[in-house]
Parts: sequence; structure tokens; C-alpha cells
Amino acid sequence: MECPAVMEMVAVQTGSTFPVLNAMIVLPALGALVVVLLPNSRPEMMRPIGAIFSSMAAAMSLFVMTQFSSQDPGFQFESIQSWIPALGINWHVGVDGISLWLVVLTGFITPIVLLAVDPHHDPKPYTAWLLLLQAGSFGAFLSLDLFLFFVMFEIVLVPMYMLIGGWGYDDRRYAATKFFLYTMAGSALMLVAIVSVATLSAGDQGITFNVIELAQRQALSTNTARLCFLAFALAFVIKVPIVPVHTWLPDAHTQAPTAGSVVLAAVMLKLGTYGLLRFGLYLFPEAAVWGAPTLATLGVIGVVYGAIVATMQKDLKRLVAYSSVAHMGFIVLGIFAFTTQSLEGGVLQMVNHGLSTGALFLLVGMLYERRKTRVIDELNGIQSAAPIFAGFFTIVMLSSIGVPGLNGFVGEFLILIGSYDTRRWWTVIAATGVILAALYLLWAYQRVFHGEPTPTDEATPDLTLREGLILTPFVVAIVFLGIYPKPLLDRIEPAVDGLITHIENHSDYERPDPADPIAIDQHQLDEDDH
Repeated sequence: MECPAVMEMVAVQTGSTFPVLNAMIVLPALGALVVVLLPNSRPEMMRPIGAIFSSMAAAMSLFVMTQFSSQDPGFQFESIQSWIPALGINWHVGVDGISLWLVVLTGFITPIVLLAVDPHHDPKPYTAWLLLLQAGSFGAFLSLDLFLFFVMFEIVLVPMYMLIGGWGYDDRRYAATKFFLYTMAGSALMLVAIVSVATLSAGDQGITFNVIELAQRQALSTNTARLCFLAFALAFVIKVPIVPVHTWLPDAHTQAPTAGSVVLAAVMLKLGTYGLLRFGLYLFPEAAVWGAPTLATLGVIGVVYGAIVATMQKDLKRLVAYSSVAHMGFIVLGIFAFTTQSLEGGVLQMVNHGLSTGALFLLVGMLYERRKTRVIDELNGIQSAAPIFAGFFTIVMLSSIGVPGLNGFVGEFLILIGSYDTRRWWTVIAATGVILAALYLLWAYQRVFHGEPTPTDEATPDLTLREGLILTPFVVAIVFLGIYPKPLLDRIEPAVDGLITHIENHSDYERPDPADPIAIDQHQLDEDDH
């Protein structure tokens, strides 16, 4: 009975009853269908048409961003339609400050990938899978129904498996299968937990998969909630991934085509960290507090381990893949520190990582197209032959390191500052990851771009105008967020504060009080002067 009122309220807030979130999900899926129906005789039309549908969905994400109220901590643009009423399952979508920027990031990445990367063969299925991947990602970030989320979470799995297996490199089938098996193992446990949460929380109120209602009920016993939390957490940490369930990621990245690597790093990994925030902390606040030390520890291990292993890599793409393990460890630490700053930094760093690492994979892919190798020892002195390419690579690399003035610094700084009060020693250890990141990335840059070039290195073409235009939005976003992150933080903070308050209300956690200001005795100062 509350749904019409909620929808009416949302309509007043947004000024429109148009189901923009539904359209964002449907448009890429419709685009995939259109591409499939195109005649095979027109392969040159596949990617441009796909980019049009993808860009229309991206434009809607920008509309949501501009109309989003930064003062509202709740969900906006909500849309609820009955789906399977007998089971309490609805098509229920909405966006808040936590999911907003991940939606915008998804809209930003996909059209760029479609325009930037040539699949070299079979453009029809390639384009259709990328569009379906965008639709599923939108759906997962916007879902406020557990069953709907699970469906979208699984939809995303299939296109990525197909992209790796169909357009990847030599060991693509092994990498695709490993990715599929790891993710499916976690998803199976999550499905059991979803059914358990919905049925055991039913009581006299009836069964529901509504995330908001389940979070309010808090009907599970402590032990049951902890078991369900562990099932959800395992599914999400595999997706992140964090040590020790990370081994599928380097293989998937190394063997995936450039487009697959960019989308995997920029969007799909965020399904794991977003899931921990949206469902782990929101549905199971007491269990999240109980499991926080373990997950924070695994996150910190990932930071250090990912950085050390990255230093040892001979393949440039594999090095960037292990850097993702380290960066995602930072985000996990921020999530389970439970402070406003750490959670803000975690959400912001999801976006930052998507921009920086997505751009790095694009650049590595462009370099491979030129030299047909990613082996670091086989590349030397590229800077002298391709100075513009080297310039773009430098900016993106420095943002990944976390240099002040670029986006990576803001996110990592907020995580470290926010985590220090509640996870002090974890934070101290994680801070070494910043130093190690500088070590492996600068060392790789020195070997690839500096030194005496061989005749083959000297023949490396510089960036084309088209490639420069594709990379420029990444660089602009990297610099802008490094200098002025306020628009993002203003919209993230109310949702994060509301989540922490929810955790406080349903657990024994208390957020740390700000340090008391030091009182200055002016009389004493005057006496000291004399």
C-alpha cells in the first residue's frame, strides 16, 4: 500500500514520472537486440549503432546525476512494478549517493570502449555482448530487490565470459572458464542466502525481497544473520576480488581483449565492493561489524600482496591486473572501517579506480596493437618515438599511484584518514601500499618508456587524433576529481551517513567522536612570553 505514495513522492522530487532508471536498463538491451537483427553484410554498422544505444543510456545517467538531490540520503527516482507477486518479487529500482556515481561510470565507460576498440572479428556478437553487459551492470547497481539483483548479477557474468572466450588471447578458454567457475561458486551461495533471508524474515508481514524493507525488519537471529552475511560476503569478495580468492583476475585480465579488461576493471569489480556496501552492511549490520576485522585484514593483505606481486610481473597487462588487487584492497579497508570519511573514500575510490585502471588497460591495449607484445623487457625507449602516448600514460600512471592533484590521491587519502580511528594498525600497514604502488608503476614506466630504443621501438607510432580524443575524457576526469571532488562527495556523504547510522542502530558499533579541540589558555601564553 505504500508503493503509490512513494512513487508519487519521487515524482514530485524529480519533476517527472518518466521511469528513467528502467529506460537506462532497457535501452542497451534493446540495442543488443537491434544489433543481432542487423544483416551480417553490414559489419561496419555494428559498433556505431551499439555506441548510439549505449550513449543514449549514458545520457540518461547524466540526467539522473544532474537531477539528483544532494540533500536526500534515501533512494531517488524509485520505480516499483509487480513482477512475481506470489513470491513478493518486484521490479524495484532506485539510486542513492552510493550507487549514483557507479551508474554514471558505467554509462561513461561502455560507449568509449565500443568506439575505441576494434574486435578484429565478429563485430555483431561482440557489440551485442558489450551492450548486454552495460544493461546488466546498470540493473545490478540500481536493483532494490534481492531477486532482481541476483538476476542482474548473473546476467553480467555471461557477456564477460563470452568476451574473454571469444575475443581473448592464447589461453582465453582457460581464463574464461576459471572466471566463470569462481563467480558461479560465490553466486550459488548468495542465492541460498537470498532465499534464506526472504523466507526467514517473512513472519506475519509476508515474504518480500525488498532490500529496504528487509533492512528495516532485521528479523534474523544473530547466528543466522552471520551465516547469511558470510554467504553474501564470499560472493562479493570473489567478485572484488581479494586474497585468497583473487587468482582468476590476473588470468582473466591477461587473456581478455582490451574492451573486456577495461569493462572488467572499471565496472565489474565494483559489483563486489558495491555489494558489500549495499547488501552486506545494510542487510546485516551486526554481522558486518562482527566480520569487519577479518575482511579489513584480507583487504590489507590484498594491498600489500597485490603490490609485491605486481613488482615481479614481466607482462605489462598482468602488472596492471595485480595493481587492481591492491587498489580494491584499499576500498575493502575503507568499507569496513565504518566511518564517514572511509566510506566516502571507498565509494570515491571505486570511481577513481574505474577511470585510472580503465585508461591504463586502454593504453596497454593501444601499445600492444603497435608492438604485438606486452613483455616489459621487449619494450624500451617508447617515449622518444611516441611522446604524446607517453604523456597520457604518465598522467594515468600517476593517478593510479595516488599523486596529489589527481583523483587517486583523494580517494586513498580519505580511506586512510577515515580508517585510522577504527582500524589503526590496518591503516598503517595499508599506507605502505602507496609506496609499493609508486615502486612497481614507476619502475615499469622507466623500463618501457625510457632507455635506448631499438629500431623497432623507434618505429612505434604515436597516438592518432582519434585515440587522443578517446583518452582525453579520462584525463579530464582524473584531473578534475583530483582538484575538485566536492560534487561527488556532496552526493555521497548523506547516503554514507545514513548507512552508518543504520549500523549504529542495529549493532553495538559507535562511530568515533571527533577529537576535542585543544583549549588555549591565553593567560598562560602571556606568562610564557614573559
